[in-house]
Amino acid sequence: MTDQPLGSRPGRKRSAASRDAILVATLELIAEVGYAGLTIEGIAARSGSGKQTVYRWWPSKADVLMEALASKADLIVPVPDHGDLAADLREFLRDTFALGGKQTVGDTLRALMAQAQVDPAFGDRFREDFLLRRREVLGRIIDRAAERGELPAGVSRETLIDVVFGTLWYRLLATRTPVGPELADELVALIVRA
Repeated sequence: MTDQPLGSRPGRKRSAASRDAILVATLELIAEVGYAGLTIEGIAARSGSGKQTVYRWWPSKADVLMEALASKADLIVPVPDHGDLAADLREFLRDTFALGGKQTVGDTLRALMAQAQVDPAFGDRFREDFLLRRREVLGRIIDRAAERGELPAGVSRETLIDVVFGTLWYRLLATRTPVGPELADELVALIVRA
C-alpha cells in the first residue's frame, strides 16, 4: 500500500498512525451507522483527526471506506502457496468468503458498488484500487498454478478470476445468498475438475 492514495492531493505526507486511526474509525462507524450515516465529520471525530486531514487524503467517504476495506482484506485474506491449486484456491476463497459473508462487510461492498455506479470518478478508483487489487491477489495464485501446469485446458486466467469474483458479486448484489466455506469448496471442485 502506498503512502498516498491514487489521485491524492499535494501536501504533507500522511502519518501512518493518523492513517490507521482514520481507517479503523471508518470500519467502526460503518458497523454502527451504516453507509448512509457515515460522514467525514464522524470519521474525523472518531479518529481524533481533523476533517481537513481526512479530505486532504481522500476525496470522499466512499474512498476512505474503500481503502479501509481493502486494507482489512489485505490483512485477513492471505496469498497461500501450498504448491497446489486446489489447496491455495480453497484457502483464499474460504478467507475471502468468510470476510465477504459478514453482514457489515457485505453491506459495505454493496454500498461501494452502488456508489461506483452513480459516481463515475469513484467508479474508476473503485475498479483500480479495490476490484483490480483483489483480482491481482487471486491472479498470483492462478499464475503459480499455470506454471505448475494445473490450470484447466482452454480456460483463461481472466475467466477463472471472473468465475470466482462473479459468483461472489452475484450473490452479494443479486441474490444475497450466503457465501461460505461450502461455496468455496464447490468453486474449487468446479475449477479443478475442469
